[in-house]
Amino acid sequence: MYEIAVEMDFDAAHFLRGYQGKCENLHGHRFKVVASVKGSKLDEIGLAYDFTLLKKHLGEIIAKYDHTNLNNVPPFNRINPSSENIAASIYKALQKKIAGAPVSLTSIEVWESPQSRLIYRPD
Repeated sequence: MYEIAVEMDFDAAHFLRGYQGKCENLHGHRFKVVASVKGSKLDEIGLAYDFTLLKKHLGEIIAKYDHTNLNNVPPFNRINPSSENIAASIYKALQKKIAGAPVSLTSIEVWESPQSRLIYRPD
């Protein structure tokens, strides 16, 4: 089994509705996102999946979040832009982009800071 991962980041502001603490106030992060896929076979040139293609797909998804207030960007205008919801949203969008590829999406990591991360893996 081969696991391929790419990492990208975006800068955005958000606030958590209903949170009792500092995070209920508008604040910003440099979010780091790590997308991991796995595959068991190599293609004719020895790749399980192209890093460049995975990075392109991830970049298209997170571009709509960069330098925004996430609370104004769908679906976060309806649900809280928590790391959990950000990761699940990115996972769903990326899964659609790689449908039919010889790999499967294994996880999305969202880092709000160098010390705080969330990993989303669906059941």
